[in-house]
Amino acid sequence: VQLQASGGGLVQAGGSLRLSCAASGSIVTINRIGWYRQAPGMQRELVATINIGGVTNYGDSVKGRFTISRDNAKSTVYLQMNSLKPEDTAVYYCYADVDFGSLYERTRGDYWGQGTQVTVSS
Repeated sequence: VQLQASGGGLVQAGGSLRLSCAASGSIVTINRIGWYRQAPGMQRELVATINIGGVTNYGDSVKGRFTISRDNAKSTVYLQMNSLKPEDTAVYYCYADVDFGSLYERTRGDYWGQGTQVTVSS
């Protein structure tokens, strides 16, 4: 299973960015997929996740500003980030909880993407 993230970059405070993460491999089901972030010297924290039923979960610091969505046909998750703040600066990591293998023999596992840098200037 591979997670390929894209869309990071440099933006001014108040601006917007959209992150994408495409999952590939012998995936049977993506149970939950989303984003975590880690700023220098800080612990990795939840940004947002979305489960197979479309139920979303957001970190408190991004509620009302970020929106997560998924395209099941493309095995892709998107994170629309609006009203960005300097404190949103971090490496954003795509995460997925997946069943992989085949319909008759599947294994569940957690996977992380390579991370994409988001920098918000003041």
